[in-house]
Amino acid sequence: MPRVKTGFTRRRRHKKILKKTKGYWGSRGKLYRIAHEAFMRAGEHAFKGRRERKRDFRRLWIQRINAG
Repeated sequence: MPRVKTGFTRRRRHKKILKKTKGYWGSRGKLYRIAHEAFMRAGEHAFKGRRERKRDFRRLWIQRINAG
């Protein structure tokens, strides 16, 4: 079986990340390596934020119930 070079696969993978980091500031939206780090970190923050949102709304509901 012949060896397969990564050209097409790599380009497709890079394009996917750069498309998702399109509006990011500076290198974060232009250079693959920095964009990939920024994208992964953004995902971590999004995951954490979804948990925090539940907490925040619960606190807000409790305050509103107690105020009413």
